Amino acid sequence: MECQECKQRPASLHFARVVNGNKTEIHLCDICAKEKGYLTYPEEGYSLHSLLTGLFNFDATSIATQNQSDNQETKELQCPKCEMTFSQFKRVGKFGCAECYKTFSDHLDPVFRRVHSGNTKHYGKIPKRQGGNIHTRKQVNEYKEKLTQLVSNEAFEQAAEIRDKIRDLEKEMRQSEGGDQA
Repeated sequence: MECQECKQRPASLHFARVVNGNKTEIHLCDICAKEKGYLTYPEEGYSLHSLLTGLFNFDATSIATQNQSDNQETKELQCPKCEMTFSQFKRVGKFGCAECYKTFSDHLDPVFRRVHSGNTKHYGKIPKRQGGNIHTRKQVNEYKEKLTQLVSNEAFEQAAEIRDKIRDLEKEMRQSEGGDQA
């Protein structure tokens, strides 16, 4: 498909615009899209490294709002094993060694939240057929956490429902474990 503006180059960008229920499609080459103002990013574009560096610099805004001494302390934070600094980590996007996780742990939560959709812990995946009671145990643990929250919030009726679900799941686990051994 060729560019609708210059009719010389192949269209590499396709825009769909809906205004008052009317859909119009525009097919443009890179040059015409830049001239018309559809593209505003620099010519070199973004590399994967730039993307990851941008994600790791997430806490740069919070650092900018802190006082200068905190900012200096963050920049000078250094891993005792590989001697990588936090500023080097932010620039490179990779740790130098396993000790870096411990050294920079106080500054990593915002990064992990940004990269992992708000989660800071990785729980992994379990195959359904081979997981056995692992899925059920995981569900019981989640219910127990929820139960603790409900009790602390004094939502006793909901807590009783969760307690009953926990009992049912634990009973189901005992039956399946007993059935497996027999």
